[in-house]
Amino acid sequence: MKIYTRTGDRGETGLFGGQRVRKDHVRVDAYGEVDELNSVLGLAAARLAADGETEIRGRLREIQTELFTIGANLATPRPEDGGRASSHIPAFAEARIAEMEGWIDDAETQLEPLKTFILPGGSEAAALLHLARTVCRRAERRVVSLAHEAHIEEGMVIYLNRLSDLLFTLARLANHRDGIADIPWVTRTEPATGNGG
Repeated sequence: MKIYTRTGDRGETGLFGGQRVRKDHVRVDAYGEVDELNSVLGLAAARLAADGETEIRGRLREIQTELFTIGANLATPRPEDGGRASSHIPAFAEARIAEMEGWIDDAETQLEPLKTFILPGGSEAAALLHLARTVCRRAERRVVSLAHEAHIEEGMVIYLNRLSDLLFTLARLANHRDGIADIPWVTRTEPATGNGG
C-alpha cells in the first residue's frame, strides 16, 4: 500500500464509510487532536522506557490503543449522521473510564496530598506527561465541539476528561519516583525588573 495517494491534494479527506469532507471539518479536527495526543504519549512512553519506568509506560501503551479506537469511531459518522455502520470499527469500552479512575486512586496513595497548584515540569518524563495533559484537554474540547454537530458517544468525552486527570497524576508520580518534588505555583509579589530596553 502506498503512503501517498494524492486523493487529499485538494484539501479534502475521506472518512471511514466513504464520505469526503474538508480537512478543516470539525470531525477531522477532533480525531486529528486525538491522534496528536497519541503521538505525544508515544514520546512520553519512550522517555519512561529509557528511564526504566515500566509501569507508567505500560499504562500509556494501553491508553494509546484506546485512543486509536476513539479516533476510529470519531472518523466514522454514525448512520444518523449520514454514515454507515461498520463491523471493522471496534466499539469504545466505557469500562476503561473506571479502570483509569482506579489507576488515579492507586497513584494518589503513593503521593503527598496536593495542597497548591503546581507548575508543569520536573523530570523530562513528567514534563512530557504534563504536555500530554494539555493536548488531551484540547482534544476533549474538539470532541465536545463535534458532539454539538454529530452523534458522539458521551463516554468518549468522559474518557478524555478523566485521561487528563490521570496524566496530571502520572506526571506527579513520575517526579515522585525520580525523587523530584512538585513545583508549587508561587505568585510573584515584587515588581518586575529589567533594563527597559
